Amino acid sequence: MMNEKFMKNNLEQKEGGGEKEMNFEQIARENFGIWNKALLSKDPEMVASLYSDDNTFLPTLSPDFKSGKEGAKEYFEHFLEKNPEGEIVQDKVQVLSDSAYLHSGMYNFTVGKDQREVVEARFSYVWRKNDDGQWQIIHHHSSVRPK
Repeated sequence: MMNEKFMKNNLEQKEGGGEKEMNFEQIARENFGIWNKALLSKDPEMVASLYSDDNTFLPTLSPDFKSGKEGAKEYFEHFLEKNPEGEIVQDKVQVLSDSAYLHSGMYNFTVGKDQREVVEARFSYVWRKNDDGQWQIIHHHSSVRPK
């Protein structure tokens, strides 16, 4: 079941924030912030609710290819046990249309329960605005940064 309060807050932030006046870099960083807050909730359904039904997903700490909300939820059920917190180190936003953009770059994840460690990773997200005006992830690729 989707966390309706979280999704409602996501929509209100976008609708009430004068999105037409915002640039896509701001939108991308706000959406990353929403995604990161969902991680901090430790609720895999909340995180998966940010992914479209038809998403494709290559997770950071999994060798598997995932797709759909169920695939995202399955990954986050295990990943959230690591208490992840993400921080963008470097990024770029490429506008694909008025309702889609690519957000890629480098981020660090601090993970672990007692002993925290930093995982340096690369990322790319394609976000698309759905018919309800809500931004959703349609593609997410994340991989550990090669040394």
